[in-house]
Amino acid sequence: MNESHNHPTKWRLYLVYMIALGLFSVAAGRLFYLTVLDKEFLQNQGEMRAVRTESIPATRGMILDRNGEPLAVSTPTWTVIANPRALWALESSPSNLGKPLKEQKTPEKEIGRLAEAMGVGRTWLMERFEANRDKGFIYLKRQIPPHEAESIINANVVGVSKIKEYKRFYPAGEVAAQVVGFTNIDDKGQEGIELAYDNALQGKPGELSYMKDLKGNIISVLGQEIPEQAGENIELSIDMRLQYLAYRELKAAVTEQRAASASAVILDVRTGEILAMVNQPSYNPNDRSELEYDQLRNRAVIDLFEPGSTMKPFSVTAALRSGQYTTESIIDTAPGYIRFGRYTIRDLGNYGKINLQKLLIKSSNVATSKIALSLPQDTIWNMFYELGIGTPVGIGFPGEATGVLPMHPKWHPSEIATLSYGYGLSVSTLQLAQAYMVLANNGYKVPVTIFKQDLPPEGEQVVPANIARDVVAMLQQVVVQGSGKKAQIPGYNVAGKTGTVHKVGASGYEYDQYISLFAGVAPATDPRLAMVVMVNDPKGQDYYGGEVSAPVFSRVMEGALTTLNVPPDRPEGLREVRLETKTPYRVVQSN
Repeated sequence: MNESHNHPTKWRLYLVYMIALGLFSVAAGRLFYLTVLDKEFLQNQGEMRAVRTESIPATRGMILDRNGEPLAVSTPTWTVIANPRALWALESSPSNLGKPLKEQKTPEKEIGRLAEAMGVGRTWLMERFEANRDKGFIYLKRQIPPHEAESIINANVVGVSKIKEYKRFYPAGEVAAQVVGFTNIDDKGQEGIELAYDNALQGKPGELSYMKDLKGNIISVLGQEIPEQAGENIELSIDMRLQYLAYRELKAAVTEQRAASASAVILDVRTGEILAMVNQPSYNPNDRSELEYDQLRNRAVIDLFEPGSTMKPFSVTAALRSGQYTTESIIDTAPGYIRFGRYTIRDLGNYGKINLQKLLIKSSNVATSKIALSLPQDTIWNMFYELGIGTPVGIGFPGEATGVLPMHPKWHPSEIATLSYGYGLSVSTLQLAQAYMVLANNGYKVPVTIFKQDLPPEGEQVVPANIARDVVAMLQQVVVQGSGKKAQIPGYNVAGKTGTVHKVGASGYEYDQYISLFAGVAPATDPRLAMVVMVNDPKGQDYYGGEVSAPVFSRVMEGALTTLNVPPDRPEGLREVRLETKTPYRVVQSN
């Protein structure tokens, strides 16, 4: 009876043994498979939990001036980061909860120590961690000095670590701000050269593999898988010696004249290189806490204005190139005005019969208009276009303005007349400087560039050399006898033209607001530099280009020529001007 009663019990016990043996065999087989036949699986799983790959930031390329002076450099800094998820995991961590109560870490305790180390409010920091408790990464403090990062890391707060980043620094500050631009906190270009050539400057980050323990500490560096590649250095054509000089004088003029804004450009007439490009107002790219959007504008490239009388030399150039005029041609300006229906063009007085040189000295609107009307209707337009008016200069700068050079299927006489003396079109400071550069370079037009040139660039002859020299010679007398006297430089001949233009408002020309201009070249007998100074809306006693902009030109150009060791071309006084294209006297009547 006992045997029959125990038999089912033994059967069940054997069944349990067999099931346990089967499970053990399955587990052993799986273990054998993973450790021997498919051991890479466990290795990969282990590495996923212990091996990490970190991005190594690449150093952003430097921006340099033509002499190797740094305009933008990157300095290494540290950024403190946190893993909120790891911090809140303390509430359920068995290893943490198993400790005595006093030794247990809590999010509140950790955040309190972290707030003290960071020097911030505990409540604010707690709210930030609460809002991001499911995230594995947040920034705490970015781009701070090493000693500050170290003091935070030394607090040994769970989930808090540091990473290396680079911070951009601009040694020239506000002097070259609109040219160089700046980057954001993620080291991405936002303005200027930093934006235009961001891809070249960025470089490529590398990757580093390392192993961490259970607490997140690095216990072994496994090697650098991909080395970082530093960004390319960019060498600009800017000469910071001239840039500082031009900026100082332009800022002083804006302050003195209480002007709204201003810009100035200096070009090397032989290479097309921009040696200086300055603007007012400016800003400090190293401290943008009070930055206003209007300060970001590189006005020399972006802002447009009517150039006024500074275009008259090019109308004279077009007249000489047409063959209808010579340097001795005479234009009758009496009685000092001409009418087109209800529209009247006036001079400041009745200059009578004047030649082309006198036209420029007196800045006669009437004479310029009569010349333009005597030529085929597209002659002036073609001259302006070939000099680069109405087309981008093409230096690759963000937001570069095209300008306006209107083209009409059929020109009204008043449109031809006003175009000839610089109204009805718009240019940037850089475009106007480019046009004067062509005259200064014997009529040979080379590409304008913001980058240093190692070889002479190829260009095209847009004005016959003898005509270009004659026009420059005439412009010398504008500085000697005319409205450009304050542009004179001791020891150097200067050629240039003033311009004073009414600003265009919402309802037409504003007769109490002006653009004051001076455009010129030096030394006039063998030009090396071309420069344009534009002052927008001066509110001082003077507003004429010869009073406001010409003195800035004089001071800056004198310093530039001295700095570049350009020899004086009139050490013993004014040189007599000789014009090349003389022919017998003749009077040209208006149409």
